[in-house]
Amino acid sequence: MGHQIQIEKSITTSLTSLLEVNKYSQLIVLVDENTKRYCYPLVKATLPKHTLIQIKSGEEQKHLETCMMIWQKMTDAQLDRKALLINLGGGVIGDMGGFCAATYKRGIDFIQMPTTLLSQVDASVGGKLGIDFHGLKNHIGVFQNPKAVLIATDFLQTLSYAEVRSGFAEVIKHCLIADSQMWNEIRRKDLEEQSWNELVRHSVKVKENIVEQDPTEKGLRKILNFGHTIGHAVESYFLEKPKRKLLHGEAIAIGMIAEAYLSYKRKLLSEESLMQIEEFIFSIYGKVDIQETDMEAIAPLALQDKKNTAGKIQCVLLKAVGEPVIDQPISLKDIKDGLKYYQK
Repeated sequence: MGHQIQIEKSITTSLTSLLEVNKYSQLIVLVDENTKRYCYPLVKATLPKHTLIQIKSGEEQKHLETCMMIWQKMTDAQLDRKALLINLGGGVIGDMGGFCAATYKRGIDFIQMPTTLLSQVDASVGGKLGIDFHGLKNHIGVFQNPKAVLIATDFLQTLSYAEVRSGFAEVIKHCLIADSQMWNEIRRKDLEEQSWNELVRHSVKVKENIVEQDPTEKGLRKILNFGHTIGHAVESYFLEKPKRKLLHGEAIAIGMIAEAYLSYKRKLLSEESLMQIEEFIFSIYGKVDIQETDMEAIAPLALQDKKNTAGKIQCVLLKAVGEPVIDQPISLKDIKDGLKYYQK
């Protein structure tokens, strides 16, 4: 992997040494209103002279119009190709900021500085960048590794309970696809009792390991999509319903239960494992009300999933905890069955 991932309590040492080693002509920091208020003060003193670009927070900002604004500000600041963009924020900032850096003048260096649990354990590793297009998640994008990923667990103190809970879904997923021992540890504790330093390290290691073996998602890396085929469809559907919007992790939690059920239905996963998964996820996320009419609309959204081939929906199912199987074709009826199971 061409970049370093550093996990510390605070970011200052690794950031200072990185900026000393690489002499950048200019520095731009991308923030939203939340990270400007809560996270920027934690790094501001460490940074040399820089320009701040602020965008509005939220997945609904992750589109071309925002990119055009970012590119315009980079152009106004007369950035050359020796400039550096620092993405200070969650997954949206990392995805979109990275995409803007990778395409500005055919690419300038960027650093991911993930500030949410979700982006620390998931989005910041693996060099996937992109934006949503006409309601389709990450439809336009590139693979490009950052110069570095600097993870400071101090940033987690700035998050709301809902944001921590959302990020925890990816931690659960990493355990379910790769580490049954860790799964048995986390499922015996409440959210408040989890050890974040340990879990962030664990998740980053799991993901790095997989991505190193399969950087552009030809095979093994697909296992990271467990819970996401149905989860992304649920998330996309609720994005269009402002009053019922779900956070990424809340949608993935639904997807993991539905896909675990499909695994059980295909006689891959034991009933005992299904019960454990379901019980733990419900204990943390509660239940989202999904009506039959919602299900009818959610299922076809999975047809747009990037892992599909030749119009077939490809899903990751579980043979056992820690043993995923990729490229399992599922039908629209399967998706509805999974959601019905979740609902009852």
